[in-house]
Amino acid sequence: MAAPPPPGQQPSPQQMAAMQQQMALEAQKRGMTPQQFQQWQRQQIEAEAKKAGMSFEQYVNKLKQQAYENHQRQQQMAAQQQAAQQSGQPQAQGQGGQQVPIQPGAPDPKATAVAKWLRGQDLKTRTCILNGQRKDMFRVKRALRALQSPAYAKASSKNPLLPPVTDAATAAETFKLLPLSLLSLRVSKSDPHEGHNHGPPAKAQKRVKGLWTVKIEQQQDISNDLHYVWLYEGPQWKQKMYAGGALVVIMAVVMFPLWPVKLRIGVWYLSMGMLGLIGLFFGMAIFRAILFAVTYFAVPPGLWLYPNLFEDVGFFDSFRPVWGWQEEKKKKKSKKGSSDASAAGEKTSSKKSGKAKAAAASSTATASAPDATNRDLKPRIEEVEED
Repeated sequence: MAAPPPPGQQPSPQQMAAMQQQMALEAQKRGMTPQQFQQWQRQQIEAEAKKAGMSFEQYVNKLKQQAYENHQRQQQMAAQQQAAQQSGQPQAQGQGGQQVPIQPGAPDPKATAVAKWLRGQDLKTRTCILNGQRKDMFRVKRALRALQSPAYAKASSKNPLLPPVTDAATAAETFKLLPLSLLSLRVSKSDPHEGHNHGPPAKAQKRVKGLWTVKIEQQQDISNDLHYVWLYEGPQWKQKMYAGGALVVIMAVVMFPLWPVKLRIGVWYLSMGMLGLIGLFFGMAIFRAILFAVTYFAVPPGLWLYPNLFEDVGFFDSFRPVWGWQEEKKKKKSKKGSSDASAAGEKTSSKKSGKAKAAAASSTATASAPDATNRDLKPRIEEVEED
């Protein structure tokens, strides 16, 4: 279909031919001639212009302006979509399934209100790694379920910035505000070594539950089983308070010579107490090592003072129990010892004698051979009388 000419400009011959062809097709569909269809269309436009309180020429110029603006808007959207696909910019799914490029900028106040409300809900988030940073990840179905809950309906009635949600379709449209404002984006699991030229690791690393390495997807679709990551951190008053506190502490330490004498004396006693605790800890560690070394030879397997002192446990659990014996590891029987015992048994059983006593001696030696460590090495009468 040919593009409409700008308002105030005469159409070209190609545009005139395209419009006449389109008019002939529309007239044929309604069973009219082109002249009848043109007369009928004029009557319809005059009736609509009369309802709008405008003249025929004014209403026609208005229709031309609207058609031209719509065509320009479609061309801009197509150009933006093509540029976004080439640059890999994320796109959100708009109405009718069309992909709308996400433009960076100030977030929509409605999207911020929705993100703030959802951050306060239990979406069963899990931690993931995005661009080397820890982020909170959630599933879309839990967010949609929260938007359709009575709690959101109550909150939207009090906050005019929260869009009303009546069904699943309006919940999805409300959730689309998040990726359009870059407050939450769709992610998928990725390999942290993807794109590297090095070979596979020698030993497979065990994945820690809840610590996926994710990447942002270009198509920001909405489905129940998809995962989104929060980019909205909420109010930053806590970070600002921590930064201000750190600045105050640094300034206080720098200005230590200007402190009152009583405060400086108190800090000195406090520092001496901390140094004493640290020295006591190191002394206890040395003493427990010496105690274990002595008891290891005196009363094996050895006695530990505070056996959980350096274990990966809590602070109070490090000092429980007060003492404990060294745990012995079960020694596995070596394959070499078992093979030697079996070889000795076969060698003893192979010696046979024609005499009855020699046969009894062979059977006795075979029975005692498997236990190589407890063999009776004293000479026997049967072994002496062997040929």
